[in-house]
Amino acid sequence: MAFAGRWETESQEGYDDFCKLLGIPADIIEKGRDYKLITEVTQAGNDFTWTQIYPTNAKVANKFTVGKESEMETIGGKKFKATVQMEGGKLSVNFPNYHHTSEISGGKLIETSTAGSVVLKRTSKKL
Repeated sequence: MAFAGRWETESQEGYDDFCKLLGIPADIIEKGRDYKLITEVTQAGNDFTWTQIYPTNAKVANKFTVGKESEMETIGGKKFKATVQMEGGKLSVNFPNYHHTSEISGGKLIETSTAGSVVLKRTSKKL
């Protein structure tokens, strides 16, 4: 149950470069740069609901079971199928344009998204 809870962005590294690589418009990047993203996670064993609340109250909720293919959605509304894996306490999944991992370290939620050599690292505190 380590992931369960409500989390708020504390810091992020590589935000601009990552967003530009994904083709996010400059005005949207600017609006989101200092936004405190809220991530809500419910967990029952290997079953998760992972909700992210973005600027202007845009919300993406993905339900998945570790090790089973699930239909997921990106912030842009693109649906895709993916299998979330759990390795060494880290959740890991391939999105269409990047690889994403989530882990709890030092009581913080650490999310790392990697697209080629560009890395976005977001650290969130529990609310």
